[in-house]
Amino acid sequence: MSKICDKCGLPKELCVCEIIAKEKEKIKISTTRRRFGKITTLVEGISKDVNGKKIMKDLKAKLACGGTMKGNIIELQGDHKAKVKDVLIKMGFSADQIEMG
Repeated sequence: MSKICDKCGLPKELCVCEIIAKEKEKIKISTTRRRFGKITTLVEGISKDVNGKKIMKDLKAKLACGGTMKGNIIELQGDHKAKVKDVLIKMGFSADQIEMG
């Protein structure tokens, strides 16, 4: 017997909560300069309805960089602004939702 989603009431295999949450996201991509002149790419605006850790893991793998998640902000080592947008679009986010800062 499959488990039932608490939000939509469908079985976990058919759950559409994450897809709906991806459509409502407003994501901001920016860079900041850290200690010793290192550049970090920040991805903000990913809500708790979407699996942020999975998104972070996929971004790190596809961009071949290190990173972490602090709260709802994903921090990636290096300047990856343009590449992050392309990867997020391939993950199912709309280009209209992604703002470059």
